[in-house]
Amino acid sequence: MAGVASSSRQRSKIAPYLMILPALAYLAIFFVVPFWSLFRTSLSSSGGSIYMPTLTFNWDFGNYAHAFSAYQDQILRSLGYAFTATVVSLLISYPLAYVIAFKSGRYKNLLLGLVILPFFVTFLIRTLAWKTILADDGFVVQTLDAIGVLPHDGRLLSTAWAVIGGLIYNSMTFMILPLYVSLEKIDPRLLEASKDLYSSNVRAFSKVILPLSLPGVLAGSLLVFIPAMGDFINADYLGSTQTTMIGNVIQKQFLVVKDYPGAAALSFVLMALILAGVLSYTRALGTEDLV
Repeated sequence: MAGVASSSRQRSKIAPYLMILPALAYLAIFFVVPFWSLFRTSLSSSGGSIYMPTLTFNWDFGNYAHAFSAYQDQILRSLGYAFTATVVSLLISYPLAYVIAFKSGRYKNLLLGLVILPFFVTFLIRTLAWKTILADDGFVVQTLDAIGVLPHDGRLLSTAWAVIGGLIYNSMTFMILPLYVSLEKIDPRLLEASKDLYSSNVRAFSKVILPLSLPGVLAGSLLVFIPAMGDFINADYLGSTQTTMIGNVIQKQFLVVKDYPGAAALSFVLMALILAGVLSYTRALGTEDLV
């Protein structure tokens, strides 16, 4: 009996590790191996021709120095665009998520469906649709020109505002849904208790609703900011050469110039910047209630 019990305990200790083996294998194949390959490429030197490039691994940290010096403007522009898109998306999405969570009643599922509805159309088609909407001869530009918001012969397409607008539209759903989940979990009795304590609506929001919804703010902000930093579709179709983002540079270096070490170094620079921003942001808001 003692041997059977010992064998059972042994199996119970091994079982959790066996259960996570598939996940570990998946991460090793599709994350660790590509990550290591990209890292080696970023420290390699490129040779040969543009049609037959060759790579030599030689710890060439000059690729990182060149990435910072040559593409500083694009890096800063991407940070600015992503930050602006995140802030504006939060300001727009929070009232909408609040209304859906607390005021929509039996229309809650309908409104959530409308929020998700744009994702039934591909990302590229949605972006091309905005290119048509913001065209110089389109309804939006003509209307803004007629009411004097835009100067004569002014335009929206190929501007920074068009790129930021595309980033906001294409990622706002990722802000709304986490906010809705956090707001929907708030017990309405807490709001009633704050009113019993003679709290105003503004004070109830700042002291009850906002702190309890911070996990949603954090999750939504990260889901918008991280993809926006690496985006290149919106800048490519809605912007111009003056609105190029770091994602456009990486795409061109990989697919056109065939400068694989430079593109890999830029990719790691982008990852480092995103990681630093995420760690700073999560440290400021806290993550203990995120999961």
